[in-house]
Amino acid sequence: MSQEVENIQPSYPLFRNDEYKESLANKREAYEERHPQEKIDEVFQWSTTKEYQEINFNREALTVNPAKACQPLGAVLCALGFEKTMPYVHGSQGCVAYFRSYFNRHFKEPVACVSDSMTEDAAVFGGQKNMMAGLENAKALYQPDIIAVSTTCMAEVIGDDLNAFINNAKKAGHVEQDYPTPFAHTPSFVGSHTTGWDNMFEGMIKYFTLNHMDDKKVGSNGKINLVPGFETYLGNFRVMHRMMKEMGVDYSLMSDPSEVLDTPADGTFRMYAGGTTQAELKDSPNAIDTLLLQPWQLEKTKKFVQNIWHQPATAINIPMGLEWTDEFLMKVSELTGKPIAASLELERGRLVDMMTDSHAWLHGKKFSLYGDADFVMGMTKFLLEVGAEPTDVLCNHANKRWKKAMDKMLQDSPYGQKTEVHIGKDLWHFRSLVFTNKPDFMIGNSYGKFIQRDTFYKGEEFEVPLIRIGFPIFDRHHLHRMTTLGYEGAIYMLTTLVNAVLEQLDKETKGMGTTDYNYDLIR
Repeated sequence: MSQEVENIQPSYPLFRNDEYKESLANKREAYEERHPQEKIDEVFQWSTTKEYQEINFNREALTVNPAKACQPLGAVLCALGFEKTMPYVHGSQGCVAYFRSYFNRHFKEPVACVSDSMTEDAAVFGGQKNMMAGLENAKALYQPDIIAVSTTCMAEVIGDDLNAFINNAKKAGHVEQDYPTPFAHTPSFVGSHTTGWDNMFEGMIKYFTLNHMDDKKVGSNGKINLVPGFETYLGNFRVMHRMMKEMGVDYSLMSDPSEVLDTPADGTFRMYAGGTTQAELKDSPNAIDTLLLQPWQLEKTKKFVQNIWHQPATAINIPMGLEWTDEFLMKVSELTGKPIAASLELERGRLVDMMTDSHAWLHGKKFSLYGDADFVMGMTKFLLEVGAEPTDVLCNHANKRWKKAMDKMLQDSPYGQKTEVHIGKDLWHFRSLVFTNKPDFMIGNSYGKFIQRDTFYKGEEFEVPLIRIGFPIFDRHHLHRMTTLGYEGAIYMLTTLVNAVLEQLDKETKGMGTTDYNYDLIR
């Protein structure tokens, strides 16, 4: 079964060779206590029925693939967006290995993050010793300007106090007293990755501004702050920079990891690249306003901005699609007095032209989608704008207020009258919905590919193709560099959606002399 130098094969099609097929069949027969294939197929078919869906939706004590990640993951991403900042997780080494691996697979980029490697003794006696040694080592080895500390389950379950531990480490001389060490408690067993981002961002702005407000005055620096939230499309950071510069707006993008997560291969290793500076952080209370680009996922940040900075944190929707990008740019123009750039008006016109070109192919097409609260809301809004019909929309970690807002938006559109919105549900629930309320397409992250495979297993006519927009995207390359915000993002999403429709149409009509009556060259 050895490979041949002249003909190196990947696992597929290598494992389809007869010798491997025979080996796997022997393994299955001799070592696997496998149910008969007939029983497996019987149970599979039952799991696609309405009867099973009702049972599935009544379960309470089990989550199957929750369509979310844990808080510290979001905290790490937030910390990566600040200049020369090392994310530091107070918890076990395995957790940090998971966070780094998760981001490695999505961004195809090394991710700097350290842990103080709590083990059994720390679980009994507390992790203060780990914190003292960890802060000292992290500073000495990696020389960051900021160490941003978050927690995992172990530290939270035993009640470790980050504020006390960090202060004790400083008093004992492990790091200097004035060395920047913002922190956030981010228990993995509540909330999600978006909650963790919000908690860490609040921790950052609290550390650098809470006790330094005496000389701050809203509007005195003439800038606006833009807070992205848990954002993994690097193009979205770049499009924000571009739009603000084209309008001549003075701004701060608060947490921008686009450089550190997209460094070039030019022979130079960069542990730190780009990011929001300490000076911008300290100056941020002087801004005219702070706009939250993912408002449903930044509740703590909003409260801090309003109560401590005394800025309005003016309500906006995520700037996805046509109408909500319009609203965002008009709000920026209103706050800053800067006119919307002619270049952006041209870009908007191109988007409208594209929507006109493609509407006949998207009109009436049915989409089911899942993901984070603001992304799902923005994606649904855009589907309604192009005349598509969302069938089922799922967000595991959204709240009832979000669902109420979603229901209203859907009812205000003729294309959203039959849409069902699901909160607190997971991807196994979503699988049931795809079978019983079959859409034309799914929109979501890479985990949806297993649902697509299941629909295909039932029969080719039941297959529901997955359009990969969301986080994480593990099984395709370079999509993390794309853009979903602004007119540029809408152009990318429209291109992705309509070409998925056309690709599926070609697939369904390529039978020579049978279905190719609609196998057209021009679409």
